[in-house]
Amino acid sequence: MSSNDTSVILEGLHYSDGYPIRVTIEGGAIARLDRVPLNGRTGLPRIGPGLVDLQINGYNGLDFNTLPFQTELVHQVSRELFREGYTAYYPTVITNSEEEIGDAVRTIARACREDALTASTIAGIHVEGPFISPEDGARGAHARQFVQAPDWDMFQRWQEAADGRIKILTISPEWEPSIPFIRRCADSGVTVSIGHTSATPEQVREAVDAGATMSTHFGNGSHLMIPRHPNYLWEQLAQDNLWCCLIADGFHLPEQVLKVAMRVKGRRALLVSDAVYLSGMPAGEYKTHVGGQVVLTPEGRLHTAANEKVLAGSAQMLIWGIEHVVRRGLVGIGEAWDMSSIRPAEFMGLRAKSGLAVGAPADLTVFGWDGDRVQLQQTFKAGVQVYDRAKEN
Repeated sequence: MSSNDTSVILEGLHYSDGYPIRVTIEGGAIARLDRVPLNGRTGLPRIGPGLVDLQINGYNGLDFNTLPFQTELVHQVSRELFREGYTAYYPTVITNSEEEIGDAVRTIARACREDALTASTIAGIHVEGPFISPEDGARGAHARQFVQAPDWDMFQRWQEAADGRIKILTISPEWEPSIPFIRRCADSGVTVSIGHTSATPEQVREAVDAGATMSTHFGNGSHLMIPRHPNYLWEQLAQDNLWCCLIADGFHLPEQVLKVAMRVKGRRALLVSDAVYLSGMPAGEYKTHVGGQVVLTPEGRLHTAANEKVLAGSAQMLIWGIEHVVRRGLVGIGEAWDMSSIRPAEFMGLRAKSGLAVGAPADLTVFGWDGDRVQLQQTFKAGVQVYDRAKEN
């Protein structure tokens, strides 16, 4: 990396095709993108777009769902995620009382008003529930006492508290008022995602017709036993207008499910972390407010202490998922990176959807890739270096 008073220049390999490139950054955007000769240089890092995560519950001991929390927690999570290569994310608030959801989104919005960097990193808020299935299995770990039918007035109160920053809402279309509710959300610019559902295939189709465009952590938050066919999983895969979010940590979805979903959805397959606040923490046993006693294994799997077969959430970030799908031979590094960066940015209409292109925001990552592991070296937000691994050593 080199810089002067007006520009920053990065040289490395293109994250996808491996060709040597020079990226010139001016005014927070990519001003030039040139292919350059190697001139005998070896061991160059790759340069790629910053990662975009549509579902983050917390990180490194900091939780958006342990209430109340202060704006400093929001600032801290936003900055610590730079070390994971994130340049945009959606803090996720799950099923709770109306008042507590309102307090959580209000605090996130206040943090965005306080700090420009936090505001630019938080692309929106994801509210997951409480308009989900009350049934065991489909409900997941969400608290049953707060699950309810969609309520437009209630949602508007949250949106007002959030300064309009709620951009994703996960619901189940099984409730009677779901379809008009989904239509109103879509008309207001909110992305409606189907998740934690026991909806019939017909209800899924009606939801898509009304404006639902995403599946939340597909294949998870589901019943242990469902009809072979038809069912709500097949129907979501078959709906071409639904983008599909996948947790690719190697624990939530088997390789076969990832492969089928990625093949069927193509460019509309996205990786998400759905990381809980224990992500970034060392292996060990922890007490959580949702799942009680849980164990984070040295292998990275988070399960309940009472039953190791029962997952207690995801504790891995997008880089882990990228490594997993490449290691399993499902896609190459370029496509895996796209699924975690420019594709979610495209879906949500972010300027970062252009990726490595002249005029695009200089939201970039610099990382080593040995064919098996990613070693993040630097993260840039609007052309400003916000993380440098060398300074941690």
